[in-house]
Amino acid sequence: MIFAAMFVLSMTAAVAQDNTGKTDKKKKKKDAEVTFLVNMTCENCQARIEKHIAWEKGVKDLKINLDKKLVTIKYNTEKTNEEALDKAIEALGYTSEKVEEPPKNTP
Repeated sequence: MIFAAMFVLSMTAAVAQDNTGKTDKKKKKKDAEVTFLVNMTCENCQARIEKHIAWEKGVKDLKINLDKKLVTIKYNTEKTNEEALDKAIEALGYTSEKVEEPPKNTP
């Protein structure tokens, strides 16, 4: 019984240490975002990109603006990179070009 109480207390202390924000800073450093200009023309193109790119290794978030032909991807830099994501889009049959500064109001 004493061992169980000590275990619970030690686990509570470990969780409290994790909530100091140190792990959050590390996670933020691992995340990056890239925007590509893609030659998609219709909702089917958008759906195809969403279906395949969202499941690429390391992709955390994917936003597509069909009107502006922009694909914005938030990803984990330890699992993928811009070049791999660009190749994944091109493997679907689209051309893509990295946008250095995406226009404001991009989803």
